Order: sequence, then structure tokens, then C-alpha cells
Amino acid sequence: MASKKRPRRAVTPKARVQPAPRKKPRSAAKKPGVRALPALAVQTTAGKPLRLTDLKGKRVVLYFYPKDDTPGCTAESCDFRDRLWELVLRHAVVLGVSRDSLASHAKFKAKYGLPFELIADPDGKLCRAFGVIKQKSLYGRKYLGIERSTFVFDETGKLRQAFRGVKVPGHVQQVLEELDKL
Repeated sequence: MASKKRPRRAVTPKARVQPAPRKKPRSAAKKPGVRALPALAVQTTAGKPLRLTDLKGKRVVLYFYPKDDTPGCTAESCDFRDRLWELVLRHAVVLGVSRDSLASHAKFKAKYGLPFELIADPDGKLCRAFGVIKQKSLYGRKYLGIERSTFVFDETGKLRQAFRGVKVPGHVQQVLEELDKL
């Protein structure tokens, strides 16, 4: 018995409908952080207000740390202190930032002989501008705290590198290498 072949149907390609582009949620559309030194006035351990944009013309290393006189923050600050001469050779100004008070900063600076200024940000305005306030957990308790971060700016005030979630050992070397690229 001979098999009957069915005639082939002409196949027309289906029109593909392109899905409408998805809009990013507002939180993702506007990433926290800065691209240049912000025009914020801050209080430093020097005792006078400092406008960050006044630092244009210098390379700026701005490091954010959670709390004065705690093990990780002390190690990081002392690393910056010990290698400050290398940072200065690269024409960099170092500033540390935490939400501690000026009085706490003054004690911390004196105790460890920190030769650079610390910025007090008790209201978190500067921390929010840089997007370093994150939810943290300690012994099951959730709270908002500073994510250890460092920002390197060039002489024009433009952000060149943002280090987030910094691990203290070797971090100052990373900053020095970034300054060498400028």
C-alpha cells in the first residue's frame, strides 16, 4: 500500500511582538552615591567647617568607617596614618568619616595620633549622599550602619574609584594603586 503524502503547507513566520521595555524601579533607577565631590559643608576635628568642593585641586581620599575606637576602624585608620607619607607623595588629602561626634573623633584622633582630619556626620547627611548607610545585623538585631567604603577623587573633584564593603587588610595599598593611575 502506497503511503499518501500530505501536501506541505506554506509556513508563514509569526510576527514577533517585542515586549515593552521594562521600567526600572525607582530605587534602581537612581543609584545612591556621587560622581563628584558634593557641595556639602561638614564639621571636622580642625574645628572649622569644611566645604568638600573647596578641596578641588587636590586628590581626595574619603573613607567611611562605622565607629571610632573599634578594632576594624582603628586598624583602618592606623593603616592610613602609617602610610600617609605615601598618600601625600601622590598629592592626596585623607579624610575619615563616621557618624560619631566631634568629641569622640577628637579622642580617637589623639589616642592613635591620626595626622588627618575626621569628619563628624551625626545626622548621616554625608553618609546618605554617598550611599554608605546599609542595614546591618548584630546578634540578630537589625540596624542601619555605615558600610566601610572609600572614595578616591581626582584634582577636578571627579570620582575616580569607589571601594565598597572594604576589607581592611591591604586596603590602603589598593588606594595607593588607584592614585598611581591618576
